[in-house]
Amino acid sequence: MLFFLRFIALLPLPLVHLLGALLGLLSLLRPRYRQGVAENLRQAELYSAGMLVRTCVELGKGMIELVSIWLRPLDEVTGWVREVRGWEHVEAARRVGKGLIVLGPHLGCLELAGLYIAARLPITALYRRPRQDWVHTMMQAGRNRGQAKMVEPNLRGVRALLTALKRNEAAWVLPDQKANKGEGAWAPLFGRWAYMPTLLYRLAGSSGAKPLLFYCKRLSWGRGYRLVIEPLPDLPADTEAAMRIVNQALEASVRRLPEQYLWSYRLHRLRRGQMPPPGAIE
Repeated sequence: MLFFLRFIALLPLPLVHLLGALLGLLSLLRPRYRQGVAENLRQAELYSAGMLVRTCVELGKGMIELVSIWLRPLDEVTGWVREVRGWEHVEAARRVGKGLIVLGPHLGCLELAGLYIAARLPITALYRRPRQDWVHTMMQAGRNRGQAKMVEPNLRGVRALLTALKRNEAAWVLPDQKANKGEGAWAPLFGRWAYMPTLLYRLAGSSGAKPLLFYCKRLSWGRGYRLVIEPLPDLPADTEAAMRIVNQALEASVRRLPEQYLWSYRLHRLRRGQMPPPGAIE
């Protein structure tokens, strides 16, 4: 398997994305997968047959490109970023001296956005260990490059994020993942309530750091990527109100690039014993 993945990593980016597109088209043959993606698109009022196909194509590209991003040299993969929009917001946040909270949603090429930042400034991020040891080894080698530091999602890891912010460094947080019990709050996203992490809001409240939204748009025909950095309004102290502001900004970004969002992720799935607020949209 590793030999095959190393071979994929040697291919030029246009060919990597072509293989990914073919993989994405094949995924349409899996009824359960196809139905899950279609359901999420419908809930966001973005569904069409064409959008379903384009989304699965981009999901396939995202799976294949990950191998190249982890296995190829850092300067080479960060060189695939052809354009950066909004880096001035990073510089402004660092001038304040309270650190920078990087919000990296499941939009575009998430991994490349993180590595691009790590090549330019210190950044600490939480990660979940994969089940397979060989995947974990490859992931660690691919992510712990430049000035990146990966920490486990526990109390020590959260302290590491706060320490990074106190040093005027960056802390990476996923704003659109499903929270573990006791670590989140309910907030509306794409017409449904989701149980989402509150870590971002605790970090911002404790440090005064500025949150910025980052995503890497995949350009057509394997031409590379465009890194987009978007500022957020000042967040209120009330977590529920702050979550609504962040989710609205996230929705707006996704609706500008809907086919490159991770619509296969089951964010709204309820675990046993979980109940959304009364009257919530299901």
